Amino acid sequence: MKTTLLTGISGYTGLHCAKELFEEGHAVCGTVRSQAKGQEVRDTLAAASVDTANLSFVELDLTTDRGWNDAAAGFDFVMHVASPFVIANPKNPQEMISPAVDGTLRALRAAKKAGVKRVVLTSSILSMMGSMKTGTFGPTDWTDVDAPNVSTYTKSKTLAEKAAWDFIRAQDCDTPMELTVIAPGGVFGPPLGHNITGQSMSMLDQMLRGKVPMVPRTAFPMVDVRDVAKLHVQALTLPEVDGKRIIAASAEPNGFQSIAQFLKDQGYKGPSTRIAPNFLLRLMAKLDREAKGMIGLLGMNISADNFETRNLFNWTPIPFKQSVLETAAVVQAIQGRS
Repeated sequence: MKTTLLTGISGYTGLHCAKELFEEGHAVCGTVRSQAKGQEVRDTLAAASVDTANLSFVELDLTTDRGWNDAAAGFDFVMHVASPFVIANPKNPQEMISPAVDGTLRALRAAKKAGVKRVVLTSSILSMMGSMKTGTFGPTDWTDVDAPNVSTYTKSKTLAEKAAWDFIRAQDCDTPMELTVIAPGGVFGPPLGHNITGQSMSMLDQMLRGKVPMVPRTAFPMVDVRDVAKLHVQALTLPEVDGKRIIAASAEPNGFQSIAQFLKDQGYKGPSTRIAPNFLLRLMAKLDREAKGMIGLLGMNISADNFETRNLFNWTPIPFKQSVLETAAVVQAIQGRS
Protein backbone atom coordinates (compact mmCIF):
# COMPACT_ATOMS: atom_id res chain seq x y z
CA MET A 1 0.00 0.00 0.00
CA LYS A 2 1.28 3.47 -0.90
CA THR A 3 1.76 5.81 2.04
CA THR A 4 1.45 9.60 2.01
CA LEU A 5 2.07 12.31 4.60
CA LEU A 6 -0.50 15.03 3.92
CA THR A 7 0.02 18.44 5.49
CA GLY A 8 -2.99 20.70 5.97
CA ILE A 9 -5.44 17.80 5.93
CA SER A 10 -8.09 19.74 7.85
CA GLY A 11 -8.38 22.49 5.24
CA TYR A 12 -10.83 22.82 2.35
CA THR A 13 -8.37 21.43 -0.23
CA GLY A 14 -6.65 19.08 2.21
CA LEU A 15 -9.87 17.20 3.00
CA HIS A 16 -10.56 16.64 -0.69
CA CYS A 17 -6.97 15.47 -1.20
CA ALA A 18 -7.38 12.99 1.66
CA LYS A 19 -10.61 11.65 0.14
CA GLU A 20 -8.92 11.21 -3.24
CA LEU A 21 -5.86 9.54 -1.68
CA PHE A 22 -8.04 6.96 0.08
CA GLU A 23 -9.98 6.28 -3.11
CA GLU A 24 -6.66 5.62 -4.85
CA GLY A 25 -5.57 3.14 -2.19
CA HIS A 26 -3.17 5.21 -0.07
CA ALA A 27 -2.65 5.08 3.66
CA VAL A 28 -2.64 8.69 4.87
CA CYS A 29 -1.11 10.47 7.83
CA GLY A 30 -2.47 13.99 8.15
CA THR A 31 -0.73 16.82 9.97
CA VAL A 32 -2.91 18.68 12.47
CA ARG A 33 -2.47 21.28 15.18
CA SER A 34 -4.23 19.09 17.78
CA GLN A 35 -5.72 15.63 18.16
CA ALA A 36 -9.15 17.28 18.54
CA LYS A 37 -8.73 18.65 15.02
CA GLY A 38 -7.77 15.15 13.89
CA GLN A 39 -11.02 13.74 15.24
CA GLU A 40 -12.92 16.47 13.40
CA VAL A 41 -11.19 15.44 10.17
CA ARG A 42 -11.98 11.77 10.75
CA ASP A 43 -15.64 12.55 11.43
CA THR A 44 -15.89 14.80 8.35
CA LEU A 45 -14.42 12.16 6.04
CA ALA A 46 -16.57 9.41 7.55
CA ALA A 47 -19.68 11.55 6.98
CA ALA A 48 -18.61 11.80 3.33
CA SER A 49 -18.57 7.97 3.12
CA VAL A 50 -14.76 7.78 3.14
CA ASP A 51 -13.21 4.67 4.71
CA THR A 52 -10.73 6.10 7.24
CA ALA A 53 -9.30 2.79 8.46
CA ASN A 54 -5.88 3.76 7.10
CA LEU A 55 -5.91 7.32 8.46
CA SER A 56 -3.59 8.54 11.19
CA PHE A 57 -2.49 11.93 12.46
CA VAL A 58 0.61 13.71 13.69
CA GLU A 59 0.76 17.08 15.41
CA LEU A 60 3.02 19.48 13.49
CA ASP A 61 3.40 23.24 13.17
CA LEU A 62 4.72 25.12 10.13
CA THR A 63 6.62 27.51 12.40
CA THR A 64 8.79 25.02 14.31
CA ASP A 65 11.17 22.15 13.40
CA ARG A 66 9.78 19.98 16.18
CA GLY A 67 8.57 16.59 14.99
CA TRP A 68 9.01 17.00 11.23
CA ASN A 69 11.78 14.44 10.72
CA ASP A 70 9.99 11.76 12.72
CA ALA A 71 6.70 12.52 10.98
CA ALA A 72 8.08 11.99 7.47
CA ALA A 73 9.94 8.76 8.24
CA GLY A 74 8.63 5.72 6.40
CA PHE A 75 6.43 7.47 3.86
CA ASP A 76 6.54 7.02 0.09
CA PHE A 77 5.26 10.54 -0.64
CA VAL A 78 4.71 13.91 0.96
CA MET A 79 1.86 16.16 -0.18
CA HIS A 80 2.42 19.64 1.23
CA VAL A 81 -0.88 21.49 1.07
CA ALA A 82 -0.66 23.50 4.30
CA SER A 83 -0.09 27.25 3.99
CA PRO A 84 -1.71 30.34 5.54
CA PHE A 85 -4.47 31.71 3.27
CA VAL A 86 -6.29 34.96 3.89
CA ILE A 87 -6.94 37.80 1.45
CA ALA A 88 -6.35 40.50 4.06
CA ASN A 89 -2.81 41.83 4.22
CA PRO A 90 -1.50 41.32 7.77
CA LYS A 91 0.08 44.24 9.60
CA ASN A 92 3.34 42.32 9.63
CA PRO A 93 3.87 40.54 6.26
CA GLN A 94 6.14 37.96 7.87
CA GLU A 95 3.16 36.61 9.81
CA MET A 96 2.06 35.05 6.51
CA ILE A 97 5.31 34.80 4.56
CA SER A 98 7.42 33.03 7.20
CA PRO A 99 5.05 30.07 7.79
CA ALA A 100 4.62 29.65 4.03
CA VAL A 101 8.32 29.69 3.17
CA ASP A 102 9.75 28.09 6.30
CA GLY A 103 6.96 25.52 6.49
CA THR A 104 7.64 24.47 2.89
CA LEU A 105 11.34 24.08 3.60
CA ARG A 106 10.62 22.08 6.77
CA ALA A 107 8.45 19.68 4.78
CA LEU A 108 11.10 19.33 2.07
CA ARG A 109 14.00 18.81 4.48
CA ALA A 110 12.06 16.18 6.42
CA ALA A 111 11.02 14.41 3.22
CA LYS A 112 14.59 14.41 1.95
CA LYS A 113 15.95 13.04 5.22
CA ALA A 114 13.31 10.30 5.18
CA GLY A 115 14.17 9.21 1.64
CA VAL A 116 10.80 10.23 0.20
CA LYS A 117 10.73 9.78 -3.58
CA ARG A 118 8.51 12.72 -4.51
CA VAL A 119 6.92 15.75 -2.92
CA VAL A 120 3.82 17.38 -4.40
CA LEU A 121 3.59 21.00 -3.32
CA THR A 122 0.48 23.18 -3.48
CA SER A 123 1.32 26.60 -4.87
CA SER A 124 -1.04 28.98 -6.70
CA ILE A 125 -1.42 30.59 -10.11
CA LEU A 126 -0.72 33.80 -8.17
CA SER A 127 2.93 32.76 -8.20
CA MET A 128 2.78 33.03 -12.00
CA MET A 129 0.36 35.85 -12.77
CA GLY A 130 0.13 37.96 -9.62
CA SER A 131 1.76 41.03 -11.17
CA MET A 132 -0.02 40.82 -14.58
CA LYS A 133 -3.25 42.53 -15.63
CA THR A 134 -4.01 41.12 -19.09
CA GLY A 135 -2.75 38.43 -21.43
CA THR A 136 -1.96 34.76 -20.85
CA PHE A 137 0.41 33.25 -18.31
CA GLY A 138 1.99 29.80 -18.33
CA PRO A 139 4.20 27.49 -16.27
CA THR A 140 7.39 29.43 -17.07
CA ASP A 141 6.07 32.75 -15.73
CA TRP A 142 6.83 34.15 -12.30
CA THR A 143 5.19 36.92 -10.31
CA ASP A 144 7.31 39.98 -9.59
CA VAL A 145 6.89 40.25 -5.82
CA ASP A 146 8.27 43.81 -5.91
CA ALA A 147 5.58 45.05 -8.31
CA PRO A 148 3.08 47.59 -6.91
CA ASN A 149 0.07 46.26 -4.98
CA VAL A 150 1.15 42.61 -4.96
CA SER A 151 -0.68 41.15 -1.94
CA THR A 152 1.09 39.53 0.97
CA TYR A 153 -0.59 36.21 0.18
CA THR A 154 0.69 36.36 -3.41
CA LYS A 155 4.18 37.10 -2.14
CA SER A 156 3.99 34.22 0.33
CA LYS A 157 3.02 31.68 -2.35
CA THR A 158 5.62 32.96 -4.82
CA LEU A 159 8.48 33.03 -2.31
CA ALA A 160 7.55 29.62 -0.90
CA GLU A 161 7.54 28.03 -4.33
CA LYS A 162 10.83 29.66 -5.31
CA ALA A 163 12.38 28.39 -2.07
CA ALA A 164 11.16 24.87 -2.91
CA TRP A 165 12.74 24.88 -6.37
CA ASP A 166 15.98 26.30 -4.94
CA PHE A 167 16.03 23.43 -2.43
CA ILE A 168 15.52 20.83 -5.17
CA ARG A 169 18.25 22.33 -7.37
CA ALA A 170 20.70 22.39 -4.47
CA GLN A 171 20.47 18.63 -3.82
CA ASP A 172 23.82 16.88 -3.94
CA CYS A 173 23.17 13.16 -4.30
CA ASP A 174 22.86 10.39 -6.86
CA THR A 175 19.11 9.95 -6.31
CA PRO A 176 17.62 13.42 -5.88
CA MET A 177 14.15 13.80 -4.44
CA GLU A 178 11.53 14.77 -7.01
CA LEU A 179 9.20 17.76 -6.83
CA THR A 180 5.99 18.56 -8.65
CA VAL A 181 4.10 21.80 -8.01
CA ILE A 182 0.34 22.09 -8.42
CA ALA A 183 -0.78 25.70 -8.91
CA PRO A 184 -4.56 26.04 -8.52
CA GLY A 185 -6.57 29.02 -9.71
CA GLY A 186 -9.44 30.44 -7.69
CA VAL A 187 -10.85 27.34 -5.98
CA PHE A 188 -14.54 26.55 -5.71
CA GLY A 189 -16.45 23.30 -5.39
CA PRO A 190 -18.57 21.66 -2.67
CA PRO A 191 -16.80 21.50 0.71
CA LEU A 192 -16.56 18.30 2.68
CA GLY A 193 -18.24 18.86 6.02
CA HIS A 194 -19.93 21.99 7.34
CA ASN A 195 -16.97 24.36 7.60
CA ILE A 196 -17.42 27.30 5.22
CA THR A 197 -15.05 29.73 6.92
CA GLY A 198 -12.42 29.56 4.15
CA GLN A 199 -12.05 32.49 1.75
CA SER A 200 -13.98 31.22 -1.28
CA MET A 201 -16.70 29.50 0.78
CA SER A 202 -17.10 32.52 3.04
CA MET A 203 -17.40 34.82 0.04
CA LEU A 204 -20.05 32.61 -1.58
CA ASP A 205 -21.88 32.37 1.75
CA GLN A 206 -22.00 36.17 1.99
CA MET A 207 -23.16 36.50 -1.62
CA LEU A 208 -26.02 34.08 -1.05
CA ARG A 209 -27.05 35.99 2.08
CA GLY A 210 -27.18 39.25 0.09
CA LYS A 211 -24.31 40.78 2.03
CA VAL A 212 -22.11 41.56 -0.99
CA PRO A 213 -23.81 44.57 -2.63
CA MET A 214 -21.05 45.03 -5.22
CA VAL A 215 -18.32 42.78 -6.61
CA PRO A 216 -14.81 43.75 -7.77
CA ARG A 217 -13.95 44.09 -11.46
CA THR A 218 -11.52 41.22 -11.86
CA ALA A 219 -11.41 37.93 -13.75
CA PHE A 220 -8.87 35.10 -13.67
CA PRO A 221 -8.83 31.31 -14.12
CA MET A 222 -10.81 29.22 -11.65
CA VAL A 223 -10.92 25.51 -10.76
CA ASP A 224 -13.02 22.98 -8.87
CA VAL A 225 -11.51 21.66 -5.64
CA ARG A 226 -12.29 18.10 -6.74
CA ASP A 227 -10.11 18.59 -9.82
CA VAL A 228 -7.37 20.07 -7.64
CA ALA A 229 -7.39 16.97 -5.45
CA LYS A 230 -7.31 14.58 -8.42
CA LEU A 231 -4.34 16.39 -9.96
CA HIS A 232 -2.46 16.34 -6.65
CA VAL A 233 -2.89 12.60 -6.26
CA GLN A 234 -2.09 11.76 -9.88
CA ALA A 235 1.03 13.92 -9.63
CA LEU A 236 2.45 11.66 -6.91
CA THR A 237 3.15 8.83 -9.33
CA LEU A 238 2.99 10.20 -12.89
CA PRO A 239 6.61 10.05 -14.13
CA GLU A 240 6.20 12.82 -16.71
CA VAL A 241 5.38 15.54 -14.16
CA ASP A 242 8.62 15.39 -12.17
CA GLY A 243 10.06 18.90 -12.09
CA LYS A 244 6.89 20.47 -13.51
CA ARG A 245 4.77 23.43 -12.46
CA ILE A 246 1.22 22.27 -13.15
CA ILE A 247 -1.52 24.84 -13.70
CA ALA A 248 -4.70 23.56 -12.07
CA ALA A 249 -7.13 26.05 -13.56
CA SER A 250 -9.37 26.68 -16.53
CA ALA A 251 -7.86 28.48 -19.49
CA GLU A 252 -10.53 31.19 -19.55
CA PRO A 253 -10.95 33.87 -16.88
CA ASN A 254 -14.02 34.09 -14.66
CA GLY A 255 -14.93 36.91 -12.32
CA PHE A 256 -17.11 37.49 -9.30
CA GLN A 257 -19.72 39.07 -11.53
CA SER A 258 -19.96 35.79 -13.46
CA ILE A 259 -20.39 33.90 -10.20
CA ALA A 260 -23.21 36.22 -9.15
CA GLN A 261 -24.89 35.88 -12.54
CA PHE A 262 -24.75 32.07 -12.42
CA LEU A 263 -26.44 32.21 -9.03
CA LYS A 264 -29.10 34.73 -10.07
CA ASP A 265 -29.93 32.69 -13.17
CA GLN A 266 -30.43 29.69 -10.90
CA GLY A 267 -32.98 31.68 -8.84
CA TYR A 268 -30.91 32.76 -5.86
CA LYS A 269 -32.08 36.18 -4.63
CA GLY A 270 -29.06 37.33 -2.60
CA PRO A 271 -26.24 37.80 -5.15
CA SER A 272 -25.61 41.18 -6.78
CA THR A 273 -23.95 41.61 -10.17
CA ARG A 274 -23.19 45.32 -9.59
CA ILE A 275 -19.54 46.15 -10.20
CA ALA A 276 -17.78 48.11 -7.46
CA PRO A 277 -15.94 51.17 -8.84
CA ASN A 278 -12.18 50.72 -8.57
CA PHE A 279 -11.82 54.09 -6.86
CA LEU A 280 -14.16 52.96 -4.09
CA LEU A 281 -12.15 49.80 -3.41
CA ARG A 282 -8.92 51.81 -3.44
CA LEU A 283 -10.45 54.18 -0.91
CA MET A 284 -11.58 51.27 1.25
CA ALA A 285 -8.07 49.79 1.05
CA LYS A 286 -6.76 52.71 3.08
CA LEU A 287 -8.79 51.45 6.04
CA ASP A 288 -9.51 47.78 5.35
CA ARG A 289 -6.71 45.19 5.04
CA GLU A 290 -8.91 42.76 3.10
CA ALA A 291 -9.72 45.43 0.51
CA LYS A 292 -6.01 46.24 0.35
CA GLY A 293 -5.28 42.59 -0.40
CA MET A 294 -7.61 42.78 -3.42
CA ILE A 295 -6.10 45.91 -4.98
CA GLY A 296 -3.59 43.98 -7.08
CA LEU A 297 -6.42 42.02 -8.72
CA LEU A 298 -8.50 45.04 -9.77
CA GLY A 299 -8.88 45.37 -13.52
CA MET A 300 -7.35 41.95 -14.09
CA ASN A 301 -8.62 39.92 -17.04
CA ILE A 302 -6.13 37.14 -17.54
CA SER A 303 -6.05 33.66 -19.09
CA ALA A 304 -3.98 30.54 -18.40
CA ASP A 305 -2.06 28.30 -20.76
CA ASN A 306 -3.14 24.96 -19.29
CA PHE A 307 -2.33 22.87 -22.38
CA GLU A 308 0.39 20.92 -20.59
CA THR A 309 -1.93 20.02 -17.71
CA ARG A 310 -4.66 18.82 -20.05
CA ASN A 311 -2.14 16.81 -22.05
CA LEU A 312 -0.12 15.22 -19.23
CA PHE A 313 -3.11 14.31 -17.07
CA ASN A 314 -5.66 13.76 -19.84
CA TRP A 315 -7.65 16.33 -17.88
CA THR A 316 -10.98 17.93 -18.70
CA PRO A 317 -11.86 20.52 -16.03
CA ILE A 318 -15.24 20.49 -14.34
CA PRO A 319 -17.13 23.45 -15.90
CA PHE A 320 -16.95 26.49 -13.66
CA LYS A 321 -20.69 27.14 -13.73
CA GLN A 322 -21.32 23.57 -12.53
CA SER A 323 -18.75 24.07 -9.78
CA VAL A 324 -20.37 27.30 -8.57
CA LEU A 325 -23.91 25.92 -8.54
CA GLU A 326 -22.96 22.68 -6.81
CA THR A 327 -21.03 24.68 -4.23
CA ALA A 328 -23.95 27.04 -3.67
CA ALA A 329 -26.33 24.13 -3.07
CA VAL A 330 -24.07 22.76 -0.31
CA VAL A 331 -23.46 26.18 1.24
CA GLN A 332 -27.19 26.92 1.27
CA ALA A 333 -27.83 23.60 2.98
CA ILE A 334 -25.21 24.46 5.61
CA GLN A 335 -26.86 27.88 6.06
CA GLY A 336 -30.13 26.11 6.73
CA ARG A 337 -28.53 24.20 9.61
CA SER A 338 -27.07 27.34 11.21
